[in-house]
Amino acid sequence: MSITTKQPSVFQQRAHFKECCIYQVYPASFCDSNGDGIGDIQGMISKLDYLKDLGVDVVWLSPVYQSPFIDNGYDISDYQDIHPQFGTLADVDQLIAEMHARDMKLVMDLVVNHTSDQHKWFIESRKSKDNNPYREFYIWRPAKWSSSGERLPPNNWREEFSSGSAWEWDEGSQEYFLHLYCKEQPDLNWESPAVRKAVYTDIMKWWLDRGCDGFRMDVINLISKVPGLPDATVRDANEKFQWPYEHCANGLQMIFQNHDVARSVSRFGNDSTPEHRSASAKLLAIMECTLTGSLYVYQGEEIAMANLPVEWPIEEYKDIASQTYYYENPMQWDNSSHGGFTSGKPWMRVHDDYPDWNVAKQIYGIFTHLTPDDERVYAYTKEYESELLLVVLNFTDKEVGYALPNDLVSKSIEASIGNGMSEILKLESLVALRPYEGFAVVLT
Repeated sequence: MSITTKQPSVFQQRAHFKECCIYQVYPASFCDSNGDGIGDIQGMISKLDYLKDLGVDVVWLSPVYQSPFIDNGYDISDYQDIHPQFGTLADVDQLIAEMHARDMKLVMDLVVNHTSDQHKWFIESRKSKDNNPYREFYIWRPAKWSSSGERLPPNNWREEFSSGSAWEWDEGSQEYFLHLYCKEQPDLNWESPAVRKAVYTDIMKWWLDRGCDGFRMDVINLISKVPGLPDATVRDANEKFQWPYEHCANGLQMIFQNHDVARSVSRFGNDSTPEHRSASAKLLAIMECTLTGSLYVYQGEEIAMANLPVEWPIEEYKDIASQTYYYENPMQWDNSSHGGFTSGKPWMRVHDDYPDWNVAKQIYGIFTHLTPDDERVYAYTKEYESELLLVVLNFTDKEVGYALPNDLVSKSIEASIGNGMSEILKLESLVALRPYEGFAVVLT
């Protein structure tokens, strides 16, 4: 048996998007330029030099589109406008121009499994059963009826955010519409050619023409639903509605002809039909030319910002507009008030460690990898002027001995941190590391 590749040779060619460093910005928490306590596009522009100095090639911008509710922008009511708390379209145009001037690219989050119920498409869709093409933009179905005359949803699917039905009754047009998430987020009907044309032309091409370089498509694995929308398997007899994902996740419509899909899919391999095996093979071929080799950084990870303390009360997560965001820490830029994130009252409390843990206090200097061939221990130094940082990490579940370079053993410890049982007071020529133990010391 011989192996003959059938994939185009271009899949193996080096390309910018295969090797780039991607930095995700959550705009509400990144940098506030106008003192209203909420991060914005102009705040992003003010930090582009910082991102360039980090080595960032691509900025992935979480949703900033016009939305009736500020959560994560996933209930879009206008894909061709920016929510005023983040700025204007002119601000985005300036952002794109400033990024391109620095040889950086912008990738925008795009959610087209569903829209807001305030989107113009849905407003038209619910006017009547005959209001085409907009009626077919969404998934509408007539009610079912029990033997006792009770009105029932079209099937037993449950929504993501509660144990309730994934169907909502619309009194005006006398049918149910599907919402895999909340009822304010009706699912688009990707069986409709009009939907595909609208998404490709009115959204994607529209943004690409403005200079946007690409899209990260969230929940794109849910756009394809099994024809007929059959009942989900009953896995919990105590629940009236059941998880529907066997019928609506990772379907065949995920394969976009002539488009790269940069999303790993785990469920294709669970099905044994020839159709699914063929789709799986296509997907794997597509993924040969996607972002699998890229470095991804979420804002703040480069300075190891801490997660939110679990003891913080939920009231602390409310923003100044009395709406609720996803709970993302404001970026800690320096040791000034609120970590330099805003000159006003931040929509969300900045972590208490910002005076000591911020961008301005990060260590500059020369990086030296001490263990390039050691699969157990990762050790390195960073040296800047008279300061020297040593980091040693045991990545195994066993005790490991690590021999320090001689010129480090003679130095004094100025400060230390680690997950060991005792404080590090002096370095020995042979360091004994417990399983998964690590430490960092500042030497003089």
